Amino acid sequence: LGADHPSTAVALTNLAVMYDGQGLYSKAEQLYTRALAIRKNSIGDESPLTAKSLNNLALLYAKQGSYKKSIVLYKRALAIRQRVLGEDHLSTLKSLNGLSNALVKQGLLDEAEPHFLRLIAGYKSKLGAEHVSTATSMHNLALLYGEMGLYKNSESLYLQAHSIYEKKLKPGHSKISTSLDNMATLYATQGLYSKAESLYMRSLALKEKTLGMKHPTTSISLNNLALLYSEKALYHKAEPLYLRALSINEEALGAEHPTTANSLGNLALLYTRQGLYRRAEPLLLRALEIREKVLGTEHPKTATSHNNLGNLYYNQGLFSKAEQSFLSALSINEKTLGAEHPKTANILGNLAILYKKQGLYSRAEPLYTRALSIRENVLGAGHQDTALSLNNLAVLYSQQSLNSKAESLYLRALAINEKTLGEEHPLTANNLNNLSTLYETQGMYGKAEPLVRRT
Repeated sequence: LGADHPSTAVALTNLAVMYDGQGLYSKAEQLYTRALAIRKNSIGDESPLTAKSLNNLALLYAKQGSYKKSIVLYKRALAIRQRVLGEDHLSTLKSLNGLSNALVKQGLLDEAEPHFLRLIAGYKSKLGAEHVSTATSMHNLALLYGEMGLYKNSESLYLQAHSIYEKKLKPGHSKISTSLDNMATLYATQGLYSKAESLYMRSLALKEKTLGMKHPTTSISLNNLALLYSEKALYHKAEPLYLRALSINEEALGAEHPTTANSLGNLALLYTRQGLYRRAEPLLLRALEIREKVLGTEHPKTATSHNNLGNLYYNQGLFSKAEQSFLSALSINEKTLGAEHPKTANILGNLAILYKKQGLYSRAEPLYTRALSIRENVLGAGHQDTALSLNNLAVLYSQQSLNSKAESLYLRALAINEKTLGEEHPLTANNLNNLSTLYETQGMYGKAEPLVRRT
């Protein structure tokens, strides 16, 4: 048939899918790219098969964290499918779903929202309001709203999606347990730890029953529950769960799998929180080594490893090593995710904290300001992470006796957290404490006292 025959493209695609499934992304990319070139040359740019090749390649890039590349290809595939197949064709909706999720990963939340809404409408029209695909689209929009700090909207969609899953799927289906996990995470973010723990426990019990005690998916629930206990400083409960998750992943996936690296990182963060730095560092270094080897030196997960090491070194007072790690993480995120991504803002914030700790206020301020700008533009002026940036910048001003500037920012942060998290949340209490301290240092006890009473 020849190297450029359409049937050759099919064979290349099938082989690429096999490599893709094994995590051999470089080999898969070469084959997907060849198949795409063949289809463009032999059947044209507007063929549904060409769109399929674009979609395959877009998904592959998304798996590798190359979301910018992924978005470009998803948009091309979507445009072809809309023109040739129609707005509500299932293949069109598949491209729309991939694009929506990639936009979220890239931090383009406002751009993603209308696509998710269109996706839900499309599945309702094509498959029905209570189809599993409709529920999954609602679930993904709930994830988006959670990222945006729209917790009530997120909860409502999660509950609707979960109700459909329970009606349409078998009791042990992975979508049911994933739904429980994500709802639990939403509650944990709001400090509703009791509700979160109950859902995490339900998810874990489901996975252990249907998949087994040593399945990698079971390790996800173990990790989630351990993280919750870590947030509550219940370290004695968290550690055995993290160790169990690590053991499962090492045995089921291998010592050098990216998921194993995730488990190593989580356990290391637990030790870091407890000041057990000697136990944490080798785990973080091992996680970094795995990610650099398997995912590449410029993958967002590799940046996460550098950031975690930066925090470890910061806590030990090793400021030069911390700075080097944070700068490595920042460089990777700016290159792969972009200068305006929320994860880039996270690194900027950490680097600013490092400079502030050393009294380098002139170096810290522009980083805090840039992080705040990113969060306001991407996440919104009322987002919890925006409140964090406002608080951090206020602390910097307070330490320089720029009290008027600090007060304004503390008040904004307090208003956001009271609205999104409630008056009883620990972060709200932290805002109240910071503001009352600011007033006390100025001798404004009349303003400070009612805030102290609230904490």
